[in-house]
Amino acid sequence: MGGWKGRDVKGGRGFAIYKLPKHKVHQSIGMGLKYFYLDPSTATWQRSKHLVNMTESALGRTLQQLYSTYQLKVSDRAYFIYNDGAPSMPYDMKHGHTKGVLLFDKAQGFWLSHSVPNFPPFPNKDYSWPSSGKKYGQTLFCFTYQYSQLAEIGRQFLYYNPHVYNWTLPDTFLPDLSNLQFVAKGGRVSNSPWIRHTELTSSGGVRFQSFAKYKDFEDDIYAGWVAQTLKTDLLVETWNGSKHELPSNCSLPKHVYNVVRVQLPGPALFYSYNDHSKWCVSLRYRDQWICIGDLNRTFGQMWRSGGLLCTQHPNIYKAFRRSVSWYKNCSDAQSCNRGNIDLEV
Repeated sequence: MGGWKGRDVKGGRGFAIYKLPKHKVHQSIGMGLKYFYLDPSTATWQRSKHLVNMTESALGRTLQQLYSTYQLKVSDRAYFIYNDGAPSMPYDMKHGHTKGVLLFDKAQGFWLSHSVPNFPPFPNKDYSWPSSGKKYGQTLFCFTYQYSQLAEIGRQFLYYNPHVYNWTLPDTFLPDLSNLQFVAKGGRVSNSPWIRHTELTSSGGVRFQSFAKYKDFEDDIYAGWVAQTLKTDLLVETWNGSKHELPSNCSLPKHVYNVVRVQLPGPALFYSYNDHSKWCVSLRYRDQWICIGDLNRTFGQMWRSGGLLCTQHPNIYKAFRRSVSWYKNCSDAQSCNRGNIDLEV
């Protein structure tokens, strides 16, 4: 993208960040600001020398492009910032349980998908990390795409139904990206099918399968759709701090198992109830699927919109797969009560 200053979306490769929770096994309570970094060129997680709230961090340098676009009144860029838990706003249950940023010009741009409520700050602010984002583990996934991919991302957003809390789209991007404008104004898919699956390719050549579901699909995205479509058993790491967690599922041809504990280098060991991340990996190493997205495996989130971005990139897969320390088989999964759905962020 012409003029991009974000050094961390290197050559279009993109990156993943795993922000550590405050509470880790056999360790004193931490700051909740340390993170590990991963991109397609690295063979494993790399501990950052910066904290996630620093402008020098991978995330800070990338999002500085958003704030400079606003501050310098750059007229040839567009952006969309969405979060069902937007900063300084009431929690939004009507839109999708999805969080992220799109920023682009007519050449290319990035799509950041993340799991952090109250983030990022509005463009008229400076980069910062919310105090509410320190307690739990969080994942952030960012890749650069050519402009030609933005229309396809816009079609997926019709199903994501995100709460767009700040956006700008100059007329020069219309009618190419009319779907994004429609979504930003509150539009969404209005008839079945309530799911959409498509392919995306990053500027650096990483190929993705994008899964987007509208709330009327009324099923668990992992067991009911993604595992069966990718034809692979999945290990799913999502926040299980709710008593309404869906149990591991072996009733369909491809099974889904809930991750209980995560281990990153260090060792940084923590349980899923301290982790707000949403990701899954193939159980078998030969399948090599890694997906990062928006939704928890709970009863309530069967009725929320959101999606997953999946790739078979071997380095990204291996780093996440090796992070699974313990998961539940179907035989030891506990049953869940469907009533009294918790408010989940």
